[in-house]
Amino acid sequence: MPRNLVIYPGSFDPITNGHLDLVERGARIFDELVVAVLLNMEKEPLFTVNERVEMLRQVTQTLPNVSVDTFSGLLVDYARRRQARAILRGIRAISDYEYELQMALMNRKLEPEIETVFMMPAESYTYISSRLVKEIFRHGGVVKGLVPPIVEERLQRKLAAVGGQ
Repeated sequence: MPRNLVIYPGSFDPITNGHLDLVERGARIFDELVVAVLLNMEKEPLFTVNERVEMLRQVTQTLPNVSVDTFSGLLVDYARRRQARAILRGIRAISDYEYELQMALMNRKLEPEIETVFMMPAESYTYISSRLVKEIFRHGGVVKGLVPPIVEERLQRKLAAVGGQ
């Protein structure tokens, strides 16, 4: 029987507890879950790709069927190369659904053999996004409980490195 591999793609800048919730739950459903960090040269990330990969590996180290990788280009091409059977996407609100549905349908058009699976994060994480975490952080707000502790530590180090903003 072929392995049931799913790709969970994203920028993960930074990884949030909502992301981690989906990784943990997805790891219980699929034989193998690959957290795939998108290399997007058009965005100016807070954390480098290497930093994000390192943090992801740290927060998923207790999940034996989870690995972390990077990719660029079309997601379906990457998923095909990895022989994935599905793509995992999180949906927090209707606005997410509209965008994700469009992407899922295009991915299906490009590669009909790869399914898209939508998951909702736990209710306590539905309002969390990387964008909001970065905004709170940049304005000196507390991100405890929004991100894993290692990410909170890294955010504090970033803040200290730039002189407390």
